[in-house]
Amino acid sequence: MRQSTGEKVFNFFNVVILTALMFATLYPFLFVVFASFSDAGLLLKHQGFLLKPLGLNFQAYQLVFQNPILFSSYLNTIIYVVFGTILSVFLTICGAYSLSRKNVLFRMPITFFFIFTMWFSGGMIPLFLLVRNLHLLNTRLALILPAAVSTYNLIVTLTYFKGIPDSLEESAKIDGANDYTIMFRIIVPLAIPVIAVITLFYSVGIWNAWFHAMIFLNKRELFPVQLILREILILSDTSGVMGSAVSQGEQIQVGETIKYATAVVATLPILLVYPFVQRYFVQGIMIGAIKG
Repeated sequence: MRQSTGEKVFNFFNVVILTALMFATLYPFLFVVFASFSDAGLLLKHQGFLLKPLGLNFQAYQLVFQNPILFSSYLNTIIYVVFGTILSVFLTICGAYSLSRKNVLFRMPITFFFIFTMWFSGGMIPLFLLVRNLHLLNTRLALILPAAVSTYNLIVTLTYFKGIPDSLEESAKIDGANDYTIMFRIIVPLAIPVIAVITLFYSVGIWNAWFHAMIFLNKRELFPVQLILREILILSDTSGVMGSAVSQGEQIQVGETIKYATAVVATLPILLVYPFVQRYFVQGIMIGAIKG
């Protein structure tokens, strides 16, 4: 198709702006990667943009991978992500399927109460008291149960389920299928894109979560990796990583590169998984937003 002069000008500026936004988004990540491989002394002296590692050095990664706390926290995070995501996706599918059926009693009021939680919540203190009274403090369930269902993910899944033709359910009921058979053998196979989306949302959210762990956990053996990362980045506590391997005079210098190396190690799994689910992410969001 031939483009008018206005369309060409618009496309040109559109490409320029989006390219600038891409570099503005990509550069902070590249800065962290370059800094993690840099020499600690050179990095502290450097000012301005960082376009390559300063004196290629792997000491920060050696110290990070020698830290036993990192591996235990990684294992904890994997446990939280796997079991938390499975539970959250299962509950979201069950809730969305129930609320998408037209013959469910009090369907609209129940949906309203779910949506109401997006605007108002009890707050941190009531949540802490609830977890304490349920005897979940310093347990893995404290990070899995309180945030098991996301209202946003429930609405996206609910919208998708409403777009599935009712004739499929009616035909299945004529053949003698019950609600469980319809949900797991008809609805769920047709909703793979949106299920992939909410699985991505839940897994990334649980992987990056640290606030609930900071409130509900006192035992370091239960800490997720993001809470360890918070100690290193915000509290500047790198003593647990360096231990006795680094002298006191080097701790300030090496501590800076350890922060960047820990950030890379903590985010690497998400960066490796996301490209494989990106197409489901885009497809599921668009269909969930349009159908209804």
